Amino acid sequence: LLALCLASCLLAPGCWGAQGRFAYKLLHDLFANYSSALRPVEDTDRALNVTHQVTLSQIIDMDERNQVLTSYLWVRQAWLDAHLTWDEDAYDGIDSIRIPSSYVWRPDIILYNNADDRFGGSMETNVVLRSDGHIVWDSPAITKSSCKVDVSYFPFDGQRCRLTFGSWTYNGNQIDLRNRLDTGDLTDFVENVEWEVLGMPATRNVITYGCCSEPYPDVTYTLLLRRRASFYIFNLLLPCIMVSFLAPLGFYLPADSGEKVSLGVTVLLALTVFQLLVAESMPPSESVPLIGKYYIATMTMITASTALTIFIMNVHHCGPGARPVPPWARRLILHHMARLCCVYEVGESCKSPQRAPGGRAGRGDAGVLGESPEEGEVGAKAGGCPRDRCLCHHHGLLRNVGYIAGCFRRHRAAQRRTGEWKKVAKVMDRFFMWVFFLMVFLMSMLVLGKAA
Repeated sequence: LLALCLASCLLAPGCWGAQGRFAYKLLHDLFANYSSALRPVEDTDRALNVTHQVTLSQIIDMDERNQVLTSYLWVRQAWLDAHLTWDEDAYDGIDSIRIPSSYVWRPDIILYNNADDRFGGSMETNVVLRSDGHIVWDSPAITKSSCKVDVSYFPFDGQRCRLTFGSWTYNGNQIDLRNRLDTGDLTDFVENVEWEVLGMPATRNVITYGCCSEPYPDVTYTLLLRRRASFYIFNLLLPCIMVSFLAPLGFYLPADSGEKVSLGVTVLLALTVFQLLVAESMPPSESVPLIGKYYIATMTMITASTALTIFIMNVHHCGPGARPVPPWARRLILHHMARLCCVYEVGESCKSPQRAPGGRAGRGDAGVLGESPEEGEVGAKAGGCPRDRCLCHHHGLLRNVGYIAGCFRRHRAAQRRTGEWKKVAKVMDRFFMWVFFLMVFLMSMLVLGKAA
């Protein structure tokens, strides 16, 4: 008999609309004498329990310069409305209805650290109202929250951004706000290309502000972010490292090429451009980013190398009137440092004077510049030149030959001094090249080590 009744009800016209009519009647009965302006509690001295849960859907943007995090959230709030209950049997077994959220009382829970100029709240979505008065309100929201950005280790940095939710007018004696879970929900999170989310722990805080004596509870979600550094490594760090390794090669260029100083200035300008790119995206704070420190150290090193290059070029281009190389410089630079840097001149072993057959080694290049023709005549006599077989007794010819020999010796001495200064400059070039190569390598390893 019961089966026949059910079958007839299903086949009868208008049977499907019975529950709809009950739903309209339920809605009319519930909100006939209901006001959404008052807190829905039977005892006004008791606090209303409100649970809060946040689901992180997407990180839209992290503005480091303005220190603003833009995120897409799904916010779920649940509470008990004592004035919106009904008997399911009286309304054809309806246990829940979905109505606009503006019909019911809603807690004024907002984001405390909101940084949006429009200060918009959640979307006006429906709420789920159950027969026992339990209300669940799910609403999506695009929030802009202030976040203290620490760029000390940029681009290998991590950030901790807090999202603090709380009631604006109801204190802890009126609304007891609690987090539903110990962490934010990340199951539906869309991966961000720049930031990796490590976690989103939730904590409940009760704070007494200076304006009021009552406690105000809030729920704070701490978003733990770590930057994906691959983009910055390939676009900012590696070009800087490669450009900085070009700076020591300026010492390897020949001094006569005229491009030693130009190379240093070009590298310095390139690093300045990279530093400006980093400075445009960083907040103007006292904390200098790690990559910025590397740029400054590299630019200081290149400035020093350019200044040393100018000094070494001045040494290289010492004219014939330059003073001889000091003995200490000859021992330290031309002997020890030249061997250390493997600097050898072509024909350097041929500089030693040749010995004349049957006599002492001639003074050659080491001869005294002020040697007079009379000394040459004495030397000729000491060499055993017979007066009846040579023209040494002709004083006029002897003076001319002595003058020519003196000019030749002075020219050889000037060439020797110039060659020694050029070798000093070459040894210094090689020495500083290896020193600056070592400095660039150590700075690069130091930056990568601090990043790790």
